[in-house]
Amino acid sequence: MKCKISRNAAKVLKAEMDKPENEGKMLRVYITHSHGDHAHYGMKPDTATDRDIVVETDKDIKVILEKDQELLDGVRIDYFYVPQEGFAISNPSKGNHGDH
Repeated sequence: MKCKISRNAAKVLKAEMDKPENEGKMLRVYITHSHGDHAHYGMKPDTATDRDIVVETDKDIKVILEKDQELLDGVRIDYFYVPQEGFAISNPSKGNHGDH
């Protein structure tokens, strides 16, 4: 499984994951709901279970993905400052280029 994190997103995520309350945790990306051929995603600090796979990204952030969720493979995490500051999670490899 693969996960891509943009430079902007990595900067914000590292600051969040370095907080004392997140010590020993990794970033989990999960599906909040899916319909048809795409999904909507969420993320949170968490610990891996036996149903998960831990993906090492090129930004030195470990990401937890549920093994059997095909729509998580290839997920991309971006962070935008304009027009509205915040994260955007999509999966271009599955044809999902963002929320609608």
